[in-house]
Amino acid sequence: MLILFFQQTAWSQDSAYLKIADTLVHHIPSRATKRSAMIPGWGQAYNKQYWKIPLVYGVLAIPAYTYAYNTDWYQRMKFAYEARFKESNGDASDVPKMDPRLTNLSIGTLQSYRNIFRRDRDYSIMYFILAWGVNIVDATVSGHLKEFDINNNLSFKLVPYVQPYQQQSGLSLQFNFKGSSTK
Repeated sequence: MLILFFQQTAWSQDSAYLKIADTLVHHIPSRATKRSAMIPGWGQAYNKQYWKIPLVYGVLAIPAYTYAYNTDWYQRMKFAYEARFKESNGDASDVPKMDPRLTNLSIGTLQSYRNIFRRDRDYSIMYFILAWGVNIVDATVSGHLKEFDINNNLSFKLVPYVQPYQQQSGLSLQFNFKGSSTK
């Protein structure tokens, strides 16, 4: 009985039902926007533009790497500056712990480099947020253009016309959409 029951339900699907179900599923651009805002590249995957995902992560990796690089050097410069400052006040206990590449720099130079690395670190955060925003905008625009018709039948032409009864002549602009001609 079970085999007959399951066989009956397997044959009960109608092709008209499947066509209706296919028409109900359509592309929603706001989903691409939300997904791309949550996880970079998810909106591009929703738009079926898989080739953009490595580009998104490549663009986001650049400011992420520069953030890590600048944070590392900012910490080194900050420690070296504080060690030199303590040394100028008579406490040289932190000078041996400094990075060997920074031992020959003066306190003014260390302060200047520290400020530069802090500024560049902050800029890299701003660039990361900007790149994430461009990712969201790209997913949104691509989502809106997903159903945009770009076939070769879209055209227009200038056609001269003459109306002998009204004794007029001129130009007509005719648009051709999918094979149908309108004036």
